[in-house]
Amino acid sequence: MNVDSVRDYCLSFPQAKETLQWGETLCFKTGGKIFAMLSLAAVPPSLCFKCTAERFAELCEQEGIRPAPYVGRYKWVLLERLDVLRDEEIEDLIGQSHEMVTPRRKSKVKAKKSQRQKLKTTKDTKERS
Repeated sequence: MNVDSVRDYCLSFPQAKETLQWGETLCFKTGGKIFAMLSLAAVPPSLCFKCTAERFAELCEQEGIRPAPYVGRYKWVLLERLDVLRDEEIEDLIGQSHEMVTPRRKSKVKAKKSQRQKLKTTKDTKERS
């Protein structure tokens, strides 16, 4: 992958936006949360994204991949070059990162419904007493 293909792929997600932060780092966000960061200042360009704990451990064992500075403890990895992994694997990992940080609207609605139901049940129980 190259900078343009990473950028195009990240912006292909629904409601994905890009911002330029921390100098020359393209941050790709959804719902205000970053799911990938592409450093344009690095030569060659580098890429950071969030992954699962299992995948984090596997990736960090490979040459050219390490925990991302500042956010590695949250299972973010840094690809020191865009050719460290196959294009398909990078796309899959970016997709997983996007999914991990995307706000869960349905679960929030479901939680509010459940909370309202509990309040109603509690109120009905008190009225019967």
